[in-house]
Amino acid sequence: MDRKNTIEELKEMVKEFCEARDWNQFHNPKDLAIGISTEANELLQIFRFKSEEDMRQLMSSERKYEIEEELADVFYFVLRFAQMNNIDLSQAVKNKIDKNNKKYPVEKVKGCNKK
Repeated sequence: MDRKNTIEELKEMVKEFCEARDWNQFHNPKDLAIGISTEANELLQIFRFKSEEDMRQLMSSERKYEIEEELADVFYFVLRFAQMNNIDLSQAVKNKIDKNNKKYPVEKVKGCNKK
């Protein structure tokens, strides 16, 4: 399904959902950023104190649906933030990858996650 919808289409779906409920008034940058953080922390809570084996089991268990829901909540708020603030997510990601390619050249950081 990821190949069936563009980011723009998903932003439009979120916009229509929110506008039908008159939620624009609640979706300023601060509150949307809070929503992103809150939902990301709910996703994190699922994995807190879990071992590698625990996480593998979670991802192949019935709880995967719960993980998908929390991830969708994060993505929903990211899409809404971008939609409400006229941010081109595709371009923002491309810009960030370009910046990170310069900051973290493969020959210096391959296989290392230290900054």
